[in-house]
Amino acid sequence: MHKIKTAVLISGRGSNMMAILKATQNNDYPAKLNIVISNKPSAEGLKKAEEFGIKTVVLDHKAYKNRHKFEKDLDAHLRASKIQIVCCAGFMRILSPWFVKRWEGKLLNIHPSLLPKYKGLNTHKRAIESGDTIHGCSVHFINSELDSGKIVLQKSIEILSDDTPQSLSERLLIKELEAYPQALKKIANELIYSK
Repeated sequence: MHKIKTAVLISGRGSNMMAILKATQNNDYPAKLNIVISNKPSAEGLKKAEEFGIKTVVLDHKAYKNRHKFEKDLDAHLRASKIQIVCCAGFMRILSPWFVKRWEGKLLNIHPSLLPKYKGLNTHKRAIESGDTIHGCSVHFINSELDSGKIVLQKSIEILSDDTPQSLSERLLIKELEAYPQALKKIANELIYSK
């Protein structure tokens, strides 16, 4: 079976990366995780990926003079690995229009809100403070505007009366770990069958 070559970009513990990695180990899953790239040398997710024999690369953004040099290296690593889909999973860098344009239609992100609600940060706190009864996560394509690309898939949970931003975040993570592999599967299948 042909599998779509996938990269995951991380900055931290790599929980969504691990959910994707585990899904890609199924023979009938249409994507393969080829490389994990982090902008932080201390990201826990790097060790986890290495334990599964996945190639890892550290591009410490602090070592670069500017964003463009960092992104040129990032782009070069992705192209060298012949990557077809890039999944940002807790990757704490805003990507420039130059990079986004080069990977348009191949760049996915997961965001902890039901977009278009609550773009940006502190989504759990904002949902609680707005009196919402439903909260969720969205897997979407990245475009040049923050959290504004086409939505691939959403999952929702109920906001409980005693929820804090922390408890809401923890309960939503369970849905995120389901959503990202499902969204990647959908996009990978579309790429395979569009050929």
